[in-house]
Amino acid sequence: MRPLPDQPDLYAALRASGASPEDLPALLAASPAAVRGRLTKVDQGLLRAVLRAGQGGPAVPGAQAVRDWLSRADISPLFQPAPDSGTLHVLCADGTDPGMPAYSDRAFEDWFAAIGARYGLGPYGEHRSVYATAQFADAASPERRTVHLGIDVFAPAGTPLFAPLPGVVRHVTYNADPLDYGHTLIMEHDAGGVPFYTLYGHLAGTLPGLVAPGARVVPGQHMADLGDWSENGGWAPHVHVQIMTDLLEQSGGNFFGVGHASLWDVWQAICPDPDLILRLPAGTFDRQGG
Repeated sequence: MRPLPDQPDLYAALRASGASPEDLPALLAASPAAVRGRLTKVDQGLLRAVLRAGQGGPAVPGAQAVRDWLSRADISPLFQPAPDSGTLHVLCADGTDPGMPAYSDRAFEDWFAAIGARYGLGPYGEHRSVYATAQFADAASPERRTVHLGIDVFAPAGTPLFAPLPGVVRHVTYNADPLDYGHTLIMEHDAGGVPFYTLYGHLAGTLPGLVAPGARVVPGQHMADLGDWSENGGWAPHVHVQIMTDLLEQSGGNFFGVGHASLWDVWQAICPDPDLILRLPAGTFDRQGG
């Protein structure tokens, strides 16, 4: 097994190695101790996905089947009333709207109320400078994870959320770190025999009273409420909606909410566009700024 070079971007080295996911233990063993030490600090499922992509295959074997199934599925609205083109405002957090306070700034809530929209949307795939901090770095690369893997939907605290799909509750968790998800719900679903998962973050403390791990949820069921600042991680009230085709090795009721720009093809396979579930009006994100 040819060792990986000790270079700053080990994801690029993995992608170029030609190794298979099954080769990962041997690849790590053959590589210099410094490389091995860095890579063992990273989610091993992500490394295997990078290796699959490096071989020219799908980063997640079942990802396309999940996309295809969701595109045909009968999905219930997450909100009632469901967002339509007259009630939406796209909220760009990529620096293109300097007049908008940060989502974590208390001034955001008054600013959002003043624009008169029922729902605000934070786009999937958006590059966000707010994530360019050490919290969003990892040992394999100096690159920060800055690309948003979900869609954010802003509405007043306490707004109820209704299950869009049948599923089984996997995690009901309070992720307490500042600017984390706060109260978090992760559910498992079945796409015609292929499992996938959905995550709803920044929820209210009512969550444990509405659903419990192992419970089955049916479409249209009241499953959560939007949390306020003190319970949702320190953000203006909203829900972060995300799809995962693979939980990688994340087993504690949390999951990456942003990914690396250089690995966007890999992250798109792991976390497809949540509009497959939200079913927002066509062209919503073409109208940047609303």
